[in-house]
Amino acid sequence: MNRWLRWILGVLGLVVVLILAALLIISRKEALAFVHITPDERHQRTLDEADLVQSPAGYELPYEDVRVTTSDGLNLVGWYVPSDNGAAVMLVPGYEEPRYLMLEEAAMLHRHGYGALLVSVRAHDLSDGETASFGCGDREMADLEAWHRYLLSREDVDPGRVGILGQSMGGSLVIQYARREPAIAAVVAHSPFSSVRDTVQTVVEWKTGLPGWVFGPFMLFWARVEIGCDLTSVSARDWIGDISPRPVFILDAGMDDVVSATSSEVLFDAAGEPKEWWRCEECGHHELDTVRPQEFEDRVVGFFDRALTAP
Repeated sequence: MNRWLRWILGVLGLVVVLILAALLIISRKEALAFVHITPDERHQRTLDEADLVQSPAGYELPYEDVRVTTSDGLNLVGWYVPSDNGAAVMLVPGYEEPRYLMLEEAAMLHRHGYGALLVSVRAHDLSDGETASFGCGDREMADLEAWHRYLLSREDVDPGRVGILGQSMGGSLVIQYARREPAIAAVVAHSPFSSVRDTVQTVVEWKTGLPGWVFGPFMLFWARVEIGCDLTSVSARDWIGDISPRPVFILDAGMDDVVSATSSEVLFDAAGEPKEWWRCEECGHHELDTVRPQEFEDRVVGFFDRALTAP
C-alpha cells in the first residue's frame, strides 16, 4: 500500500512540476511579447489598417511633421495642428496604437480653434525603442515631457492653456503626467486603466486569450525581470487626486473588455474636484468618440472650453 501511495504521490508531483514549468514557459513568452513592440509589428499594423485615414492630410488639416528627443536620447515622431485660439491639447494614443488613431480628435479640436499635438511614445508608431513600460519608472513621462516642451516653444500656444487627452494606456499616462506637471491645465482620460494591479486579469485575457487569474501574476513577474521595473507600481488611482484643483474628465465605456470594468469609476472616486464622468453603456473600449460622436464633441470641447478659456 505504501508503495502504491508513493507512486501516486510521485506521479502527482511530476504533474505539478510539468504544469508549473508550462506556466512559466508560456507566461514568459507572452510577457515578452507584451512589453516588446517591434518596428516590424508596428509596420504590419499600418498595413492591416490601410483602410483607415493615416495622415492629417486625409482630414484636410493644416499640420507639421514634428520630432522631439527625450532626456534619455530617444527620437519620437508626431504631428502638430496649429492653434487658432492660443490653446492646445496633447493627444496620447493607447498601447500599440499609432497616432493616426487620434486624427478624429485632432480634427474635432481644430474645428473649435484648438491646436492639437498628436504624439507617440517610445516603442510606438515610428518612434525609437522597442520596450513599453506603461509608465513604470516614469519612462514614458520623459516622452510626454519632451512633447510638452515642444508645445511650450510654440508661439501660437499660451503656456497656461495646455490640456491633455489620452485613451486607454494613454489615458493612464496623461493622469500620471498631469500629476507631476502642474502646467497641464486640464485632463481628459478616455477608457483609462486605474492601475496595472486592478486590470491585469482583464488585459491578459484580451491580449492573449489565456485565463488572466492564472497567467497574470506570472506575466507580471517576467515583465519585471525583462524591463527592470515592477508594473504593479503603476497606479493612476494613487495619482489622480494630486491633479486637483485642475479639472479632470473621465470617459467610461460600459462594454469595455480591455481594462477592468471598474477602472473609470475607481479613478473618478479617487479624483479631487473639479471632476466630470461620462459613461456610455453601449460603448466598447475608447469608442465613445465613434459610437456617440456629436455628444463626444460637445462634452469634450465644452470641457476644454471651460478649462482653457483665456482669462
